[in-house]
Amino acid sequence: MATPVPHEGPPRPYLVSIVLPCFNEEEVLERTHRRLSRAVRDLPHEIVYVDDGSTDRTWQLIEKLTGETPTARAVRFSRNFGHQAACLAGLREADGDAVVLIDADLQDPPELIPRMVEQWLKGWSVVSARRSHRQGETVFKKATAYTYYRLLASLTQQPVALDTGDFRLLDRKVVDFVGNLGESELFLRGAISWTGFPETSIRYERDARGAGETKYTLRKMLALSRSGLMAGGAALPLRLPTYLGVASLSAAVGVGVAWQNPRRSAQLAAFGVQSLVCGVLGEYLISVFRQVQGRPPYLVLERIRSTARPTDPAPKLVEEYA
Repeated sequence: MATPVPHEGPPRPYLVSIVLPCFNEEEVLERTHRRLSRAVRDLPHEIVYVDDGSTDRTWQLIEKLTGETPTARAVRFSRNFGHQAACLAGLREADGDAVVLIDADLQDPPELIPRMVEQWLKGWSVVSARRSHRQGETVFKKATAYTYYRLLASLTQQPVALDTGDFRLLDRKVVDFVGNLGESELFLRGAISWTGFPETSIRYERDARGAGETKYTLRKMLALSRSGLMAGGAALPLRLPTYLGVASLSAAVGVGVAWQNPRRSAQLAAFGVQSLVCGVLGEYLISVFRQVQGRPPYLVLERIRSTARPTDPAPKLVEEYA
């Protein structure tokens, strides 16, 4: 493990912000709030909820919880913009000298936060929670997650923490940098690793969801994987069609000889290669198009201020981006 590079040190007293992205978490949210409040009761902290366009009673519960907790506040999106957008909004809203990102489904234990703060006080700018075991997940989910992290680490141009999600602590200078990147499809894990700030990790066993079902469907996992590869600056996807084309043509020659039908073999090989080339180039063009559009990654519909801070009114539908 690398030796931490001491930052200037947190002010005394310091403030730790805990950011919780939420999407349809009505079944577990009150339990999460109670458990989190107990875990951080000895830390100077604030709690920031981000409602990512929930369609159940999540926002009503957030209103109730923030009304009962002076250190809690919240923002509500105009619609569902996705988990990464909710994390980004929380980073921008947080006032803390250190910010902890944690999901609201209790898979990540809030009791780990004081240990993360201890590492931060020792000089680490990024403290990640690394999963040693994943309870309540299918063999398929575990296998794909294991493969994805290692594939991403081998393809991207910067190191990526293995088996590490968005549950991590970030020093204020990291938060300020990541929050102002201005990328339309920000992949937080890759962006944080790219900064190169001193990072350490704490191993833990990830629990099963406290209630409800995972919001990361196969479609959303594929979209996140795509964002990670595109944002990571991987060169291999652009070269992949060449490799696949050579392999396909070689296979087509062999099949043509075996089937004694070289014409059909060549046609199928040409079609496959052309499709792959167009598909890969299309993915990059889509990313470029979305970046050029310049649209904000999310819109805030409503904001609840903490009763412990000034309550200046927030306009509706404020565009939140640097």
